[in-house]
Amino acid sequence: MKHGLFSKVCWLRSLPGLRHHVILWLMAIPILVMGQNQHRNMTVNIRDNDPGKYPVQRSEEAWRELLDPIQFRILRLAGTERAFTGRYHDSKESGIYYSAATGQPLFAADTKFDSGCGWPSFYAPITPGSVYYRTDSSHGMVRTEVIDSASGSHLGHVFDDGPPPTGLRFCMNSAALIFVPFGEEPPPIVRKYMNELASEEEKRSVGRYLRP
Repeated sequence: MKHGLFSKVCWLRSLPGLRHHVILWLMAIPILVMGQNQHRNMTVNIRDNDPGKYPVQRSEEAWRELLDPIQFRILRLAGTERAFTGRYHDSKESGIYYSAATGQPLFAADTKFDSGCGWPSFYAPITPGSVYYRTDSSHGMVRTEVIDSASGSHLGHVFDDGPPPTGLRFCMNSAALIFVPFGEEPPPIVRKYMNELASEEEKRSVGRYLRP
């Protein structure tokens, strides 16, 4: 065994060109591993502010009863619907978008724009406090995740390639949203939130849009 190993070492030493390439290859291994472990940074200049505690608390079983399977996967398991398949990605109707998890007002339709990404995109939430932000390092990327502030449910992500005045693109999942056109009666989940949990700022913001 020793003779076999010794002969192999001697053979490698007798081939300086080959030895050089082997050394370079060995040196490259850590670099390749580091490159695979590096995440593409797509975060925006917004500080994480997720408190980890929310006014609306439910058990997993209760969430499953409230939400359909797609809503549950997106809102509670941070899933993502396929691009260009969501109900609202191409909607241009006037109204307000609420959280499908809580009925919390999230976005006004006049902040929605066509980003071409295949998901409903907005340049600002209806109030600054409607959403929280936290870092998401999944899928080989580092992104800024957006959650509703009432329950911590996943809505989507925000990027810095949006239009003025904010320069932001809130890229949301349609299944995480409930859209109520102006003039239509909101569903019970929205009425309950607005009556029992909405902040004064949320009430004023929604009122501005609903006022004739």
